[in-house]
Amino acid sequence: MGQHGLRERKKHRTRLALIDAALDLFAEQGYEATTVDQIAAAADVSPRTFFRYFATKEDVALSLPLDGQEVMLAELAARPSEEPPFTALGHAMRAVVAMLEESDPTETARFLKARELIESTPALLAGSMHRLMGNERRLIEEVARREGVGDDDLLTHFAVALFVSVARTGFEHCRVNDVSITGSISARLDAVLAMAEESLRPGWDRPPTRPVLPGQFIEGSSGQVAT
Repeated sequence: MGQHGLRERKKHRTRLALIDAALDLFAEQGYEATTVDQIAAAADVSPRTFFRYFATKEDVALSLPLDGQEVMLAELAARPSEEPPFTALGHAMRAVVAMLEESDPTETARFLKARELIESTPALLAGSMHRLMGNERRLIEEVARREGVGDDDLLTHFAVALFVSVARTGFEHCRVNDVSITGSISARLDAVLAMAEESLRPGWDRPPTRPVLPGQFIEGSSGQVAT
């Protein structure tokens, strides 16, 4: 177990070294001008080692947002089954932001550097949007699993699409050079989620015709509560 833990920590350090080297090179000489060989050399590893961690330089540039998406999915899967979809999605997103808030200064600086790079590089911004679309599909699949419906369920698609729009609003307009950006994101996300929740009838994302799980409460359009 000790050897396994040591190997995992070494792999984690190597991965972060590659990310840091890539972000520094992208900032210094531009994304397009930077090669995988240069990133590997800056991290003091071979190109072969680079490809054990990332398939392309785009993958290393977008690795931190992708890590956040994985945390989001894991948190969503762990939410209590009685929570309606929109509520569960909101709590899962708050967990991702809390992780950012609890980061040490080095991790925060890495996050800011990656975000600034993506927002200033059209190719990476396009790649990020493409991956967000794939992640939205995975959110739909997870919500459908939780609700016991097919992943073609219209209400599931609508709930996730609405949540993604709300979350995007929460992340927008937070200045990337603001040292308190994680707190700014957290406050804005809470505000926009509260605004959305106040605008929606309780239970809108889980109609009474669906099976009710143990301990679950659903408010119908008539104001009656079913269990």
